[in-house]
Amino acid sequence: MQEAGERKVGHDETSPVGLDVAIEAARERKGTDILLLDLRGLSDATDHFLLINGTSDTHVRSITEHIIEKLKESGTRPNHVEGLRSGRWVLIDCIDFVVHVFHPAARDFYQLERLWGDAPAQALEA
Repeated sequence: MQEAGERKVGHDETSPVGLDVAIEAARERKGTDILLLDLRGLSDATDHFLLINGTSDTHVRSITEHIIEKLKESGTRPNHVEGLRSGRWVLIDCIDFVVHVFHPAARDFYQLERLWGDAPAQALEA
């Protein structure tokens, strides 16, 4: 049975409302290398990280702005957004999940997948 505020999403995992919206919005703007990390039991800060690549700073900003717009339309308001001006690494904090939209060079440098290497990861089709 699903708890209030949760629903099944396309990646076949019970996740916070809004996560599926963020995934679909990233796909709509042609985000690449989409990866979902399940941090439940590993972090008290959030349950999921959604990692997405853009191909340029402009593409990163476009993906981010679209995700924020779609989240707001669905009733999920991000708690905090940072890095939008630079477009190298943008963080959208929705409390139960955090979206990271990267320029590929920034993603390679920070290697969040490696930092959270013990988290179950699911690659999602773009």
